[in-house]
Amino acid sequence: MLRSWSGSIAVVLVAAVAALVVASAFGYVGAPGVTEISNRIVAVDDETTTIETNITVRNPNPLGVSIDGATIDYGVRMNEVAMASNRRTGLRIGRGNSTLSFRTEMRNERIPEWWVTHVRNDERTVLRVDADAGYRGVNATFEGPTVEREIRTDIVSGFNSTQTRPINASQPFVPDPILYVNETSAQWGEVNESATPIRTSFVVYNPQSVPVTVSELGYDIRMNGVRVGQGSTNREYVVGPKQTQRIDATAVIRNGRLDEWWVTHVRRGEVTTLTIDFSAAVRLPGDVRVDLPLEDVQYSQTVRTDVFGSETTAGQTNGSSASSEATADGSGSDGSTSDNSTDNSSTSNGSAGNNTDTTNRVSNTDLEAQRRDNSTLLGATVAATASPNLQWPTTFLPRPFVYRVHATE
Repeated sequence: MLRSWSGSIAVVLVAAVAALVVASAFGYVGAPGVTEISNRIVAVDDETTTIETNITVRNPNPLGVSIDGATIDYGVRMNEVAMASNRRTGLRIGRGNSTLSFRTEMRNERIPEWWVTHVRNDERTVLRVDADAGYRGVNATFEGPTVEREIRTDIVSGFNSTQTRPINASQPFVPDPILYVNETSAQWGEVNESATPIRTSFVVYNPQSVPVTVSELGYDIRMNGVRVGQGSTNREYVVGPKQTQRIDATAVIRNGRLDEWWVTHVRRGEVTTLTIDFSAAVRLPGDVRVDLPLEDVQYSQTVRTDVFGSETTAGQTNGSSASSEATADGSGSDGSTSDNSTDNSSTSNGSAGNNTDTTNRVSNTDLEAQRRDNSTLLGATVAATASPNLQWPTTFLPRPFVYRVHATE
């Protein structure tokens, strides 16, 4: 009797599980779907920048599922320069809302290559974040949500000025002001892999009764205190008495120093103070040399970015914890690497709760609104697009292929 009763229960349980799997495969049971994606920079050191990605999945079914063969490939591109990539294998989805978290390391040495494209593109960058999925044994890739952001800066235009500034020698027997700078202007030169030239121009007036020869014009470029360029011109300009002369000089940013600058930029919350200090050497009649610091011509500009539209928390303590772990494949591509030792986790709360995280989130409901508004966020225009297939049976688990699903508590 007992054996018959136990056997009946086993048959019923097996049938129930089989029915659940079949129903899910054919869409009769609610399919898990991606509801939110967020990215933020959480750490930076001399070599790498760590990007944290959180993908929120809603599972409407009464049981959690674990899918062995599914993979998620994540990539970040800036003006088509591959900055970072990672792969997540094995998906465990709890009941209700689950957050799949993983971290990707971007090599800072990619920054100079991106910088060249940014300057060539009139200080404009299109950031693209892709999350594509596949299934082991299936020769196909299924696109997940795609997020695009437009990042703009304006670095050199602030140097354009028609303000008249006196240049004083502050030396005995030299009448001040020795010169006036009536106008300054700047524009980008022809950028290449190693150097970014800034073509500057000064309109100078000589109030003296004797000619003044500008024999040298020096520059020192710093970004957050990191010296990225230094040099001087080797052309002489003679400014006649009571006359005006245009003086051209090219300041050069050495792109090889930009990865060092990037670390300071991230640590300061994606804020950079760029300064260009100028100095000049002039020669008066009698071969008298006078060195001028040109303090009133110093250029300073604050540059802000918001790469992921989220709060950069590099250098801050991350107090979040994960309740379950998943496997991450540490393979990377295009010069980028991923970190096997970082937190690759999935957390679930069983219901849709209130999340107070400050990171930018792209949800199914607001993707279209963001696309319509194309609103400006901290100087960076955001435009998000998504694949029309956001439900995992079509996006991540291709039909009619058979895939292994494990019911979990």
